[in-house]
Amino acid sequence: MLSHDQIWGAIDRLAEGHDLTPSGLARRAGLDPTSFNKSKRLSADGRLRWPSTESIAKVLEATGASMEQFLGFMRPVGAAATSLPEGIFASQRSSIPLLGFAQAGAGGFFDDGGFPAGQGWDVVEFPAGPSQKAGVYALEVQGESMMPLYRDGDVLIVEPGAQVRRNDRVVVKTREGEVMAKVLLRQSPRSIELLSLNPEHPNRTIELSDVEWIARIIWASQ
Repeated sequence: MLSHDQIWGAIDRLAEGHDLTPSGLARRAGLDPTSFNKSKRLSADGRLRWPSTESIAKVLEATGASMEQFLGFMRPVGAAATSLPEGIFASQRSSIPLLGFAQAGAGGFFDDGGFPAGQGWDVVEFPAGPSQKAGVYALEVQGESMMPLYRDGDVLIVEPGAQVRRNDRVVVKTREGEVMAKVLLRQSPRSIELLSLNPEHPNRTIELSDVEWIARIIWASQ
């Protein structure tokens, strides 16, 4: 049976895995920044307060973590803290290519499938274990067009070639060289519909013939 401490401990470790405080994790998930504060885990009369399933679902969506990874963060109180699950939160780290959005639009850095190619890439350390997919790379957000979800300087880890589904966060490059991070609303045989992360920017519908590649965002770090 899962305990109150295990559930909250998993949230704390999920935040730590993304270099966030519990407040930062709540903010990224679109929740009240105080939602995961330690003061909110007990009521005034000492009764246990539990995070809602909706809150957990939102933080998993915001971080790209799976339920299996979240469950892997649960451990009995007092157990060693070194047993992170394999995957993007594992203790091992590896270097992956890093490029800015502006550079990504210039051409010469990707093959036809959206995989890293050519010269001029920097590298960034990424917390990844043996299960890391080949070909993942990082794009550094530049400017404020992806606010409030992604800020200038945030790093997005993307996986080219991965199957994308409705409501996935994706990076799309058009044949004209435009590179954008959006939410995939719908994909038809002829076009894709994209939701803008910044409400000040319009949603987009792009013909598939105008799309050079599309890659799924699997992790983001501030």
